[in-house]
Amino acid sequence: MCLYSFQLLLPLVSSYRYEGEEVNMTLAKTEAKLLHEKISDKAYSDDDVIRVLATRSKAQINATLNHYKNEYGNDINKDLKADPKDEFLALLRSTVKCLVYPEKYFEKVLRLAINRRGTDEGALTRVVCTRAEVDLKIIADEYQRRNSVPLTRAIVKDTHGDYEKLLLVLAGHVEN
Repeated sequence: MCLYSFQLLLPLVSSYRYEGEEVNMTLAKTEAKLLHEKISDKAYSDDDVIRVLATRSKAQINATLNHYKNEYGNDINKDLKADPKDEFLALLRSTVKCLVYPEKYFEKVLRLAINRRGTDEGALTRVVCTRAEVDLKIIADEYQRRNSVPLTRAIVKDTHGDYEKLLLVLAGHVEN
């Protein structure tokens, strides 16, 4: 993992983030412009980019990224695909997706964990266990919408024994 990754990850997990719905549209416009300038200059690891992503509420980030798209014509993640092999850009894209659409982000993690040759038990366990009391129902709904298969059925197909039973209980599946 590159040094820049730590510059993003540490503030993401340690910064205070206001969780309310209040949005400052002036700030959204200013920060959308700032993000666009930094991305255009390929200054992806700039402190200001990291500060915006690490400290703003979900509502504020949504407002900023909506203004970004309206003003500059592209979704920010499209502009962050400049170098698909760049590890830090992939981390930035994942961060934005997780902040804005966590259910889509975690659905993708589950899909990749389940739909590969040999289940990625680490990823499957991590998502189910950490999201069970938060938003796993929403993630499961997104999983079914995206894959046309209920998450519980995918779990049954790819796991067995006590591990399967644990995941099903956490996923809210109750046997009759």
